[in-house]
Order: sequence, then C-alpha cells, then structure tokens
Amino acid sequence: MGVVGGDVSDPVRVGIVGCGAISGAYLKFSREFPILQIEACSDVDQDKARQRALEFEVPRVCSVDEVCHDPSIEIVLNLTVPRAHAEISLGAMAAGKHVYSEKPLAVSIEEGNEILTATRQKSLRVGCAPDTFMGAGFQTARKLIDDGAIGRPVAFTAFMMCPGHEHWHPNPQFFYESGGGPMFDMGPYYLTALLNFFGPIKRIGGAASIAISERTTLTGAKISVQTPDHVCGTIEFQSGVVGTIITSFATRFPQYETAQPITIYGSEGTLKVPDPNHFDGMVHIRRKDDSEFQVVPSPFHTGYGRSVGLAEMAYAIRAGRPHRAGAEQALAVLEAMEGFLESSKTGRAIEPQSSYERPQPMPHEPLWLSE
Repeated sequence: MGVVGGDVSDPVRVGIVGCGAISGAYLKFSREFPILQIEACSDVDQDKARQRALEFEVPRVCSVDEVCHDPSIEIVLNLTVPRAHAEISLGAMAAGKHVYSEKPLAVSIEEGNEILTATRQKSLRVGCAPDTFMGAGFQTARKLIDDGAIGRPVAFTAFMMCPGHEHWHPNPQFFYESGGGPMFDMGPYYLTALLNFFGPIKRIGGAASIAISERTTLTGAKISVQTPDHVCGTIEFQSGVVGTIITSFATRFPQYETAQPITIYGSEGTLKVPDPNHFDGMVHIRRKDDSEFQVVPSPFHTGYGRSVGLAEMAYAIRAGRPHRAGAEQALAVLEAMEGFLESSKTGRAIEPQSSYERPQPMPHEPLWLSE
C-alpha cells in the first residue's frame, strides 16, 4: 500500500504509551492514514521513546502522565506489556481519553469488565487488537461463509504450534508470565477471526499444561515458565459450529499448512483460511463437486497493516458510528482464553457471560475512501 493522498481537515491526535517492538509497526503503518496524527510517545524507558520519536519523526517525547493529560491528544495507543494493559487503559480513560490497546484487552475478566464499565460510564471508546480480521483474507472468508458458499458451517480446526518466542524475541520474559503463553499471545488472532466468522460462543472446554518449565533466551538467560505453554480448546458457537483450537509454545514441526492454519468445514464444502497473524493471504475453497481446492480472488482491499484498527476507530469517532475492533469483541476473546485455562483446572465446560455481536464487514474499497 503506497502513501495515501487526500486531506483530513480534523485528524485524530494520538499519544503512544509503550515503545517496544510492536510500536515500530504501528508507527510505520499509521503514516498511511491521514486521519491519524501521532503527536507524542512515551515509555518507562525514555531512551526507547526518544529512539522511536527520532526514527518516525514524532514531535514530542513525554511521560505517561503527560500523554494521558495532554488536552490535544484524543486517543492513547496502549502498547505496553499485557500485565500493564488494564492499568494504562483505565488511567487514560480517567483522564478523558479514548484508548486503543494491544491485545489482550487485560489479563483477567475482572480487569476486562472494569474497562468495559469505564467506557460506558465515561462515554469513551476502547479499541483493541488484533485488527488482522479487517484484512482481505478474512473478510473474503467471512463473505464466503455468509453467502453460503460452503453450505452450513459445521466444524473448524485452528492451529498455532511452535517451539516458543525465546528463539527470536530479544525480550521474551513476558510471554511466559501471567497474561502470556501461547493462548494469550497468539490466541487473540485466531479467536477474533473465529468470532467474526461464526458469532458468539455458547460453550468452551480446555486442557492446558506447562510442558517446558524453563526456557533459555538468545542471551543465555533462563526463564521460569509461569503460565501454560500448551493449550487445547474446544468451542461450540451459538450458531452450532463446533471445533478445536490448539496454541502451543512447546511443539516442533507442525503437520498442518502453516500458511493456512484455519480450516472451516461446511455441509457443502471446505475453506482454507490464511494465518490470522497477517492481514492478507490466499483463501482456498473446495465444494462438494470440485476435484481440488481453488483460490478465491478477494474483492477487498489488500495491504493493510498494524494500525488499521486504530485508524478505523478514529474514522468512527469522527463519523459517530461504532468501530469494528471494539472492547466487547476483545472481552469475548479474553473470556474465551481465560475459560480454556479455567476449564483445564476444573474439568468443567465454561459458558461465556459477555455479550458479542459481529462487527459490520469491511468496505471493499480502501478504508480512507469509504469514509
């Protein structure tokens, strides 16, 4: 996606809290959306904030408190580690700011509900990653499902299996703390996609374990694993679809198609869906009379990257309409993730209590042309 033209007379000013690895992706792709104006960045490590500000020409480096209380900033982009998400989001809302948070929304249902309560009490918006479901691959798959291309959806499988993030991440400690692990780290991508395909969840069950209790980082440091690093779950959706999800940081050489780790089985055919950690990718379909799978051309815009969810929320604020990567969706994902771990402990199925409605499909044209 090239640089977007056009003027936005009233851009939404954004302040970033947290300048770690993911902030670079947000800062890079935010330039594609005229609605976004990155005004300031902050981090507990001010050197990181200064480095990002210099790299991406952000006007100011501030403290977290200054970002939250700056009257010119409308949205606080919360890119802190998971255990800090609720504290930063609630603090920003207390200062009257909308929030867009990296996933997960929080590390517990209690914290997630507190955030939802604050949005309603203060009439503020909270958005939450992932926004990959807005990409062409997933919007194409959703349209095929909604149009009945594979008949009635019956089942799915969703796999994310790897040895763990310490093999590539420079600071992987938080992946193995409470609020981390493969389900809380990678599960949001898969669950958000599944919720957008099938709607609200009726019942879930789970089994989880700490398979590898100690990890070694790239620098040779040792990490004690504090949360399950291998999680298996079953989901029954209210629509009747029943399937299996596995997320693992304890496995090697997975025997599924890693470029299309989600498969959806219908009464009249099957879909293979791209990696939900990315925005684009091919969708394949095979109907009951087909001899092989075929690529489905996407009618949706390709090339979105991290920050499309933030931009879409900014457009929604100006237009006065609901935004798509909403807090209710993020809470439904959080409730499912926590439910898998709770079910593993108790041996009982979990019935989610939060409400969820699928957001509207994305427009076929680029987001900035549809507003």
